[in-house]
Order: sequence, then C-alpha cells, then structure tokens
Amino acid sequence: MTRHRALFAAVVTVAATLTAAGPAAAGGALPVVSPTPQQISRTSADVPLPSSIALVTDSTTDPAAADLLTSLLHDHGVTTGRHGLTIRLGSTGRDVPEQAEGYALSVSRAGITIAGRDGAGQYYGVQTLRQLFVRSGHGWAVAGAAVRDWPDMALRGSIEGFYGPPWTTADRLRQLAFLGEVKANTYIYSAKDDTYLRARWRDPYPAGELGTLGQLVRSAAAHHVEFTYALSPGVSICFSSPSDVAAVEAKFQSVYDLGVRSFSLPFDDISYTKWNCDADQAAFGAPGQAAAGTAQVSLLNAITEKFVKTHDGVRPLQTVPTEYSDLKDSPYKTELREHLDPSVVVQWTGTDVVPPSVTTDEAAQVSTVYGRKVFLWDNYPVNDYEQSAGRLLLAPYAGREAGLSQYLNGIVANPMNQEAASEVAEFGAADFAWNDAGYSPARSWPRALARLAGGDARASAALTVFADLEHLAPTFGPTPWQPQAPVLAARAAEFWQRWTAGDRHAISDLRGYAVRIRDAAGVIRGGRVQSAFVTEAGPWLDATALWGEALVTRLDALAASSRGDHARASRLTARADDLVTRAQAVKTGNTNRWGVRQALVGDGVLDTLLVQLRERV
Repeated sequence: MTRHRALFAAVVTVAATLTAAGPAAAGGALPVVSPTPQQISRTSADVPLPSSIALVTDSTTDPAAADLLTSLLHDHGVTTGRHGLTIRLGSTGRDVPEQAEGYALSVSRAGITIAGRDGAGQYYGVQTLRQLFVRSGHGWAVAGAAVRDWPDMALRGSIEGFYGPPWTTADRLRQLAFLGEVKANTYIYSAKDDTYLRARWRDPYPAGELGTLGQLVRSAAAHHVEFTYALSPGVSICFSSPSDVAAVEAKFQSVYDLGVRSFSLPFDDISYTKWNCDADQAAFGAPGQAAAGTAQVSLLNAITEKFVKTHDGVRPLQTVPTEYSDLKDSPYKTELREHLDPSVVVQWTGTDVVPPSVTTDEAAQVSTVYGRKVFLWDNYPVNDYEQSAGRLLLAPYAGREAGLSQYLNGIVANPMNQEAASEVAEFGAADFAWNDAGYSPARSWPRALARLAGGDARASAALTVFADLEHLAPTFGPTPWQPQAPVLAARAAEFWQRWTAGDRHAISDLRGYAVRIRDAAGVIRGGRVQSAFVTEAGPWLDATALWGEALVTRLDALAASSRGDHARASRLTARADDLVTRAQAVKTGNTNRWGVRQALVGDGVLDTLLVQLRERV
C-alpha cells in the first residue's frame, strides 16, 4: 500500500458537544450510518465536494485508511492534490475517543478531519465518511456532521465454522472485505472442510494451500480484520504427548510465518468419554468431565506459555470448550475456571447450540461459571443442520439483549454455506456488537438489504419481499425463534378478515402484494444486487417467481368465482395447481451437507394461503 506522508498540518476539530445543531447548521436529516455511531450530530450544512481536494497525512496515517479514502474520493470523481477542500487523516486530536478503534470525524466547509485512536480507528472513520456522501445536483456533497465513535465489544465479526461444502477463496476474500466495511475486526478460520485443521491437524500444509492461506491473511490485514487460525486437534490428540504439543506449535508457527497473530484451539464436537491414547489415562485418570478439563487446560496453558508469550504480537489464545452451550456448572467447567490461564478467551454459543435469545442475565451467569468474560459464537445465520434444510436464513439479527457488552468481549456470527446471503444477518451482528444499546433490528435490517442491493431502491424493495419469505429462523427443536413471512402472514390475516366481512375489494389489495412476490426475482436479477447473492439464491428466486404467479392466479380465480364466472375460475384454478406443482419441484443446489432439497419459500404461510384460497373458489 502507498503511505501518504505529507505534514499533518492542523489539529482535529470536532464539536465538543454533539447535540443537535441550531437553525444555522440546518441541512436536513443526516444519512443513516451503520454500525450505529455512539455520537453523531449535524453541525453544518452539506459541504459540496469539489473536483480536487488536498489530502493531508503524516507518519501516523494508517496506509489502509489512506488507500480506502483515496479510492472513495476517486469513486466520486475527486482527485487528490495540493488544492481544494482539505481532508486530514491521522491520529492527532484532543477529541479522539480513548477507546481502542475509536475515531473522531468532523465535516464542515473549513474541511474534513478524520482522527483515529489507532489505525483501525482511522479506517473506520473513513468507512463512516463513505456513508455521509449525498447527491447534490449533478455532483456530490458530504453531510455536515460531527462523529465520536468507538466499539462496545472488542471482538466483532464471523467464524467460518459450518459443516458441508466450503466457501471458495473468492467467497472468503469477499467476506473479509465485507467485515472491514461494517467495522468488524475478526474472522475465525475454523473451516470444517480444511482437513489440516481437524482430521489431519498434525500434517503440514502443502505449498499451494499455504499460499492460499497467506492470501487470505494479507487480505484480512488490508481490511483491519484479524485472521484467527483455529486448529482443532481434539479428535485425535494425545494431550500428554510432548510430540503432539510440539505438533500444535509447529502448525501455529507455519501460519505465524504467514502473518497470523491470533490463534484458537477449539474442543467443540468431541467426546470426553474416551481418550485417544493410553498415556492420557495414566496422566489424567479415567475419562470424564473433570479429566477432560484437566487435559485441555494442560494443552491450552502450555501453548500460552510456549507459543503465545514467546512470539511477538500474538493475541490471547482462544478456545471453544466441549461444554459450550449451557449455563450449568460442572466438574469440566470447574477445571477451566480454576486452572485455565486467565488470558485465554473462552467461547460460548448461548444456552443452546442455536439459542432463540441471549440475555444479559445468561451472559452474567456464564461469565461467573468460566471466571471471565466470554466470547459469543452465535450460531445464526448458519444453515448446516436438519431443521434449516432447504432454507436461506434472511431474517434480521435479533433476540440479543442490549447490555450484553458488559458481559461479552465479543460476538462472531457463524454464517451459512452461502457467503453473500449470510451478509444480511452478519450486518446486524456487527451493528449490535459495535453499539448494542443503539441497535435496532427494524433500522438495521433494511440497511443490510439496501447494501446488498447496491443502493438500488427498486431492488431493495424486492429484496425486502423476498427476505420476508425467507424469514423463518429455526432452532435445533421444533419451534422457530423467528417466524416465517410475518409481512405476508399479516396481509393474509387482514385479507380474510375483510373477505369474511363481505369486502370483495380485499382481493385487489392482496393481489398487489402477490404481484410483488411474483416479480421480485426478476427485479433482483435485473437490478444492482450483488451478483454472488443472485447466484447463491438462484433456486429460491426461481421458486419465488412460481409461488408468486400461483398466488396471483389463485386470487384471479377467486375473483372470477365471486363474479359467477365459474368456467374462468376453473381454468385459473388448474393453472395455479400446475404452478404450485412446479414451485414444489424446485430444488436447491448441493450447497449444504443436507444435500439437495426443495427450495423452501414462505412455507407454512404462502402454501397455506394458496390452499385456503382454492377451497373458496
């Protein structure tokens, strides 16, 4: 990257108090910024963006932030030189928040200043500036605003921890860029398809695969994302074996040499009812909860002492305990609480593998049980389990209580096998982890869909209709924690209420929404929606078009029947029946470990409505 080294000529000028400005600063409502800033206010009218600006930097300027800012300006038709509106980017300024990754941003006719507590803070300040650009005639302006902002949680991002067909390198590179865009700083590489992480954890990577990992590590750094390498030796390790401990160190060293500075040793999805070697029986006693805890602690503490503390720049070691989804104390948890090095970060999935909610009381309890703040591995929107078979999970990030930042040191979302589609829920998770008190699913979700649509308003509206039909969020049990198609369900309920009361105009109102369902796929495919999402969602889009056409046709049949035109009603009924059959025949690709299934669209709501309409024709 190019480091800009011009003199940082002036101090940051950010309003001391960020209260609403008076009439002189009027400029309308500010653009919505995501994640929700801690403090933001309008302080001046919008500032027209000239064709050239003077970019002032110094030796503290973060290269990634400078490159992002330069690219952002060029995308808006602006060149950088020595003349024009001054933009200052660096770390100096009395109003910069004290918190790590914090930043202060000021926009006025006197210039634009972005100052970060550190390099990440500068980068995030530029990401906020990106969202303050507004149209002004045939050109652009920047909304006059002052921002002081910082994250509530230290760790924010995603964990690629699902089972089934893996992400491609292109998927992972896109994910890393996305995480940087939403001010998330963590990507945990725990890919179940990487045999060198689990089944063959002792074996060194072939040169080609090591090169690919290096590419991902470099991309992560370019977006201020920490690449965490998660090695899972629990399936075969002999905890008491010095050679196995050395093998863990050697594997970590191989990726440390690529630039990795964050490491995890997960022990999820393994058994503690048997040992992998006889020596562990002698060292730790009969297998069981306490013995497993003792063995795991011995390895985690050894790696902390022999690797983490002896290598420059390495972050605290992370782990996923074998008991990762409950609050109950146990001999296993007692071993970790009493003997695990206090620097080790412990992950937890909530009160279930896929919890319907996570509360502050639960987080406080589990922090007591493990003797430290925990790191939430949130199994949403992952769709690698049977209850999610045939589904995309596009509901908002919800059910997580404000105040969790007091008890959690971070949240990582476990995504779907479909990377681009996962960004909808991940957007909300990043928003929540940044500012949990200011988070609103109702505000964040439309922003996530608008981002996916590339700012295309018509495509955003179509995505909102489509996402409603993919709204169901299952758990491991029979009851989902987010309902299916709540908007369509409400419209259907209103329709039946009006129809029962004799209001025949109800058909036209519901038909209007049915047309939107029918046309959504075409609008999404024809708009500026992210191409990777369009490809991933292909089967569900195909099915949506058929289901929507069936609903339009069924309503037309009911209208014909109500007019006494029974011949037309019969023809339309037959056509709708055929469309339903075709919709039910649409299959997913082989993109999940549950294999090829029916592509489910609004199931339980849309199909039920079609049956009810047919009964009344």
